[in-house]
Amino acid sequence: MLAVAFQGPQQVEVVEKPEPELLAPDDAIVRISATGVCGSDLHIYHGRVQIEPGFTIGHEYVGEVVAAGDAVTGVAVGDRVLGTFQVACGTCWFCRRSEYHKCDVGRTFGHGAGLGSLQGTQAELALVPHANLTLRRVPDGLGDDVALFAGDVMGTGYHAVVDGGVRPGDSVAVLGLGPVGLCAVQVALLSGAARVIAVDAVEQRLAVARAYGAEAVHLTEQDPRGVVKALTGGRGVDVAIEAVGDPRALDMAIRMARKAGTVSVIGVYAERVDVHMGLAWIKSLRITGGQANVIAHLDPVLELLGSGRLDPTALVTHHMPLTKASEAYELYDRREALKIVLTP
Repeated sequence: MLAVAFQGPQQVEVVEKPEPELLAPDDAIVRISATGVCGSDLHIYHGRVQIEPGFTIGHEYVGEVVAAGDAVTGVAVGDRVLGTFQVACGTCWFCRRSEYHKCDVGRTFGHGAGLGSLQGTQAELALVPHANLTLRRVPDGLGDDVALFAGDVMGTGYHAVVDGGVRPGDSVAVLGLGPVGLCAVQVALLSGAARVIAVDAVEQRLAVARAYGAEAVHLTEQDPRGVVKALTGGRGVDVAIEAVGDPRALDMAIRMARKAGTVSVIGVYAERVDVHMGLAWIKSLRITGGQANVIAHLDPVLELLGSGRLDPTALVTHHMPLTKASEAYELYDRREALKIVLTP
């Protein structure tokens, strides 16, 4: 089968690999019909997240079950399915608390030995462990482009809002309008936020946020902190969502949040950063962050996508064949695409 393999910083290659085989009774094998290029894939592409050369990357996927172990009961061969970017056992101490993202034996697709050596989904076929928890049937009428978001990007944006404690009437700032940030904009508005201030430096992304109903602020051509002060009576926002994974964005989020407000950090970090804890402390901020618990959110997110109350279709800007993965990564790295869907 064909698969996209990391070879080194700024270098991916489509290679031939053996087809996966079932290894455990609750495994499934999915023939991929659509797989996405994600912002966290760029961290691998840039060398920020270390994985072994030759490892298959990617973690977003929709497809058809072509094989299933005897213990798989949630889906069956022939089902059209989507899956989450992580897998969890469902039985450990953390899973019993619904903290699936911290499962004792959890693994993440396409992130090498550091996150469980689970080969990625930018491939023609993928092995999916713990299929009863990881996979869901795609509702009738839901296209691949939309279903693809349930298992990662929309689930991550949803987590940022829920974990941040956004309530009806709140003011929210979202820093960084990649797909996750734009999904967080949608979820915040759906959650009843009275005002969502969306910050980025790319006009195309600001236009999407504006179309969703947010107040778009250009990072460099405007004064984001000044705009936040003006729109909140000088207080700052109730919740600031950092969706970049950059210490400068984190610093801005801390400064934008009101006293006793919340900073929800959903951007990916792979290194030590400096945080102005004195400012966070004196403002009595609540700071929450880490990997999104997408498995816990999968069913409500899928229902909201199925009903059309959440709609990420505007975020899919490019469709490309899997064989053009190298070009897709170069395009994404230049910030000329929001979401690229690869088709094997």
